[in-house]
Amino acid sequence: MPIIVRLVVNAVALWVATQLVSGISYTGDGVSLLGVALVFGVLNVLLKPVLLILTLPFLILTLGLFTLVLNAVMLWLTSAASASLSLGFHVDGFGAAFLGGLVVSVVSFAMSLFVSSDKGASKKDRR
Repeated sequence: MPIIVRLVVNAVALWVATQLVSGISYTGDGVSLLGVALVFGVLNVLLKPVLLILTLPFLILTLGLFTLVLNAVMLWLTSAASASLSLGFHVDGFGAAFLGGLVVSVVSFAMSLFVSSDKGASKKDRR
């Protein structure tokens, strides 16, 4: 999936989380939301693999459910980085981060299926 499409998917998923989860707030425009999505994406690319390796025993013990906690941590770190960059994205606590991480994961997954299914259909038509 191209980087721009992934950035927009993350921005929409983060916006949906701000609308559905009461502990997540965003004050800004669409351009700075893309900045928040960029921060979220960079943190996921750089830190999440390291955290997955460090927490491997917990992942095995919980049969992978610990990834929900890691998603919450990534959202919380995005909030901290966004605050230092004055992007207007804030997560109040771990509970809000946990629910927000769940919402962001589900929305990103659903949108990625929609985007990739359109792409797959066009590849089949070319054959």
